[in-house]
Amino acid sequence: MGVGFRDGWVMLRVLWCLLMISPLMAADIPGSARATEAAARVRPGLDARLSAIGASWGAPLYLRIFKESRELELWVRVGEGYQLYQTWPICTWSGSLGPKLRQGDWQAPEGFYAVAAGQLNPASRFHLSFNLGYPNAYDRAHGRTGDFLMVHGSCVSVGCYAMGDAAIEQIYTLVAAALAQGQKSVPVHIFPFRMDGDWASAYADHEWLPFWRELEPAYLGFVAGGKPPKVRVQGKRYLVE
Repeated sequence: MGVGFRDGWVMLRVLWCLLMISPLMAADIPGSARATEAAARVRPGLDARLSAIGASWGAPLYLRIFKESRELELWVRVGEGYQLYQTWPICTWSGSLGPKLRQGDWQAPEGFYAVAAGQLNPASRFHLSFNLGYPNAYDRAHGRTGDFLMVHGSCVSVGCYAMGDAAIEQIYTLVAAALAQGQKSVPVHIFPFRMDGDWASAYADHEWLPFWRELEPAYLGFVAGGKPPKVRVQGKRYLVE
């Protein structure tokens, strides 16, 4: 008897979860030392760049992702503000502009997420990875489903942001250092595109314009204030403080 679409999808998701491997299992898996080995390779260059912008090792971080231009920015705290450390090209992401809605839509998420120490996965099938924390409170309030949405190495995506191995070694090492030095979680804000100027005119008829309007204050707040905005969920809406 052939496997139906639903059963086939369930099998695919099980395989995907096994490949990604939860962070809680990572310490028991041979090869999890790859994060330490990666850090040894990249730290000299990271230290030099941090020093060049006046930042210290393990300083708090802020990440921004832009789908349309395929960019991941890493900002590091210097004094009372944040400096851009580097922008990496995203090797690939899946889906289209707009948020992830349900398990199996292969859509990379948009919105406001955070990475804590338990979300790091040094034994990922895709070299190194960290879980974005989807679904967050906003996603759950809207009944959205899915799991194991990552930023990882390699260059393949089923709803994740794939950076390639060289880039993820640097990004992962910096995130792990910030968490080890006391940052409770690293905010990762994911936008469809840069929300400069009259961007809404180009998307006036787009189905996700109302959702993107909720993301815009966080984008503009960071541009104006130079610090990661605090975002909370109230009444199924993102509110920027």
